[in-house]
Amino acid sequence: MSKFLKGTFILLIAGLITRVLGFINRIVIARSIGEEGVGLYMMAYPTFILVVTLTQMGLPVAISKNIAEAEAKGNHQEVKKILVVSLAITISLSLIFTPALILLAPILSTTLFTDPRTYYPLVAIAPVVPIIAVSSVLRGYFQGRQNMRPSAVSQILEQLVRITLIAVMTRAFLPYGIEYAAAAAMVAAIIGEIVSLLYLMTTFKLKKRFRVRKNFFKSVHAGKKTFKELMEIALPTMGSRMIGSVSWFFEPIVVAHSLALAGVAAVAATKQYGSLTGFAMPLLMLPSFITYSLATSLVPAISEANSKKNHKLIEHRLQQALRFAFLTGGLSVIVLYVLADPLMELMYGSTKGAYFIRLMAPFFLFYYYQGPLQAVLQALNLARAAMINSLIGAIVKTTVIFLLASQPSFGITGVALGIIVGFVLVTILHFATVLKKVSFSFYIRDYVKGAIIMTISAYLGYWLFEHILLGEHLVVRVLSAASGMSLAYIILLIIVGLIKKEDLKRIPIIRNLIPV
Repeated sequence: MSKFLKGTFILLIAGLITRVLGFINRIVIARSIGEEGVGLYMMAYPTFILVVTLTQMGLPVAISKNIAEAEAKGNHQEVKKILVVSLAITISLSLIFTPALILLAPILSTTLFTDPRTYYPLVAIAPVVPIIAVSSVLRGYFQGRQNMRPSAVSQILEQLVRITLIAVMTRAFLPYGIEYAAAAAMVAAIIGEIVSLLYLMTTFKLKKRFRVRKNFFKSVHAGKKTFKELMEIALPTMGSRMIGSVSWFFEPIVVAHSLALAGVAAVAATKQYGSLTGFAMPLLMLPSFITYSLATSLVPAISEANSKKNHKLIEHRLQQALRFAFLTGGLSVIVLYVLADPLMELMYGSTKGAYFIRLMAPFFLFYYYQGPLQAVLQALNLARAAMINSLIGAIVKTTVIFLLASQPSFGITGVALGIIVGFVLVTILHFATVLKKVSFSFYIRDYVKGAIIMTISAYLGYWLFEHILLGEHLVVRVLSAASGMSLAYIILLIIVGLIKKEDLKRIPIIRNLIPV
């Protein structure tokens, strides 16, 4: 197996593990501090992500690319310059943004979020910024050398430590107030990141070919050309990520003020936002791992076909990707829609959030399409167009949230509808952009078949859960109904010919299991 395939396979496995662990982490938080605590946590978290995005400055991608090129030339001195300059940039930025976050926390909590209790999670998470800054540089270094294992292991370690500590720390601080428990969850995240960084630093010391601290400032001063080369890649990358980060930062602010206009008290708004973003959204987004795995393998496949001007092959691979996204996403949608209430009860001990799952699940098919479509745009050198599409979607989403959530008749439902409008619009814009470059035939019959199979399988699952398994424990009922739906869905797809062997081979994990 080549380094590329091996690295991709490791990252995909690690991505699956960390996604599952991250989901377990959300469950632990929800069960420990409830929807109000989750609301405080989720209101503060986008601010943290925005600060991290500003501190990283898009450097991890630039570091990976430039180190790979320097390694190919055997230029170890340049590798050191890249590392030193990157560390100097990220550490300097973290020394600016960390105090800024602490100083601005009172204004953010009382004025923007309208809930003074968000002050404690904001202050608690601030110290992690320089830790993540250094970790991101080291991850970029290892990825540039096509050694994906340290990055993968560090992510898994971080999640394991976080999950273990959250359960202990939130319960310890809960008697002092829900805001302190939410802050404790943030502190658990900091400790997880510290463990992750220690692992990366230890691995780096064991495998490095040079001393980073030797002539550090001299290397920084001599790295003007290196700085320029890094910025040429880092700044456009940061621009794309900033759209998502800024949009996410403003979301809880707009939600809080909109719900206040609708007459919802700050505490109630925090609880409602927690139910939506802390309970429902993680479950709805969990299946997207499959389509984003597909997107990972799609970029080189489309790039290769595009370089050869093989437009028929590009369309064929795009058809495969979209059909696979539809079929895997379709199964996720029916399972979540039919079993929304029992899944919420099993995971969070409450059915709050089930309403949002039933409302949003059918539209999440569009979200599952986004990964493959964005991969195609990147492969066709249309990353700038993808960024503009994302910007339009973010603006429209925020506008719709404000217009609907500020109406008493909509309230928090308006927030869910705004999120739906945002990702549906981005998916449509991505698809329209792809169509400008790729001729595409839309096979309506296949999608009609898929919709019919989804309906039949969903009804079967509902029937099993509501009529056949009534005397069983809730866990048995949920697992049996989900298994029945999945089995029926897959068998019907095979019968009508919508599942094909070559489709499965587009996913690296499965491709290694299926003989060519």
